[in-house]
Amino acid sequence: MNRPLPLPHAFIERLPLIPERPLARYGITIVLCLVAALIRWELDAAFPPGYPYLTFFPAVILSSFLFGPRPGIVAALICGLFAWYLFIPPRFGFAFDYKTLVSLGFYVGVVVIDIALVHLMQRANARLHLAREEVRELAEERGVLAERTQLLFQELQHRVGNNLQMIGAVLSLQMRGLEEPTARRAIANAAGRLQVIGRIQRQLYLADGELVPLDRFVHELSHQVMESNGRDGIACLVAVQPGIVLRPDAAVPVALILSEAIANALEHGLATRNSGTIRVEVRREADGITLGVEDDGIGLPPDFEPEQAESIGLRISRVLSRQLEADLSLKNLPPDSGSRGARMTLRLPPNRAIPQE
Repeated sequence: MNRPLPLPHAFIERLPLIPERPLARYGITIVLCLVAALIRWELDAAFPPGYPYLTFFPAVILSSFLFGPRPGIVAALICGLFAWYLFIPPRFGFAFDYKTLVSLGFYVGVVVIDIALVHLMQRANARLHLAREEVRELAEERGVLAERTQLLFQELQHRVGNNLQMIGAVLSLQMRGLEEPTARRAIANAAGRLQVIGRIQRQLYLADGELVPLDRFVHELSHQVMESNGRDGIACLVAVQPGIVLRPDAAVPVALILSEAIANALEHGLATRNSGTIRVEVRREADGITLGVEDDGIGLPPDFEPEQAESIGLRISRVLSRQLEADLSLKNLPPDSGSRGARMTLRLPPNRAIPQE
């Protein structure tokens, strides 16, 4: 966002003034010369001999500064004639002696330098103003491009998510024509997971393209999984350490593992109960990030071996954890915890999260 220039800078950028009205420029220049002559005439008694140009230099500089070099040259000629005729002895005449010519030469040298310096300053100011305008236009163009990129990115995210969910819906429709239970169950699981991936894809990024912090993402995902299950008596408590942001290549696999863990807790641990609690916890530790999902349900069977389990969801979770170079474990809660139930723990290496600033 461009800030307005301070008033002095804004005024200087407008110089020279009224270039489209030459008569006004030269008219004001003549008025300045007359005012300088009047002031010099009124203060003549207060000035010692040898200062005929004292009030005329400001008129020349001011004319050059406000209206450009040509009005400055006109002011220099008028003020020089006034000083020569009125204040250089013998007064009321144009003397051509040596002292007068030296005095006039000094005056000419001073006003030429003054006008040249003012002109160079104004040219530099004009170039600076042009450069500032170019920068402002470039910033506006970049802003428009950034806005278009953001809109395209959001549209892409929604389209990818919608397409995945549409494929899931098509699989669900295809399932209606199947009678074999195993095939129906497999297609139902695939359709459900595509629906979940579609929701994850749409929620993974903020409107400006930044990744969603993990605390917000986990809350939203847990709420959606619980809501889609329709088990109103089951509570889901989420505790996520703030400030954790996963890298894009880790966010989707972690979200899938989390949704599978919550779904397994609902379908197996709490399958026969109308009430219960699922706890989701994420925290940053010295050796990485730990995500845990536990329930107070019936727990795992005594002979349960995670590596030998045939559950599609668990097998997918194991594959994703290996891709993340993470450690996935599924165990019953220890007896001294005071409750039954199971806990899924996913330990991610530190490089799967974006470092905190």
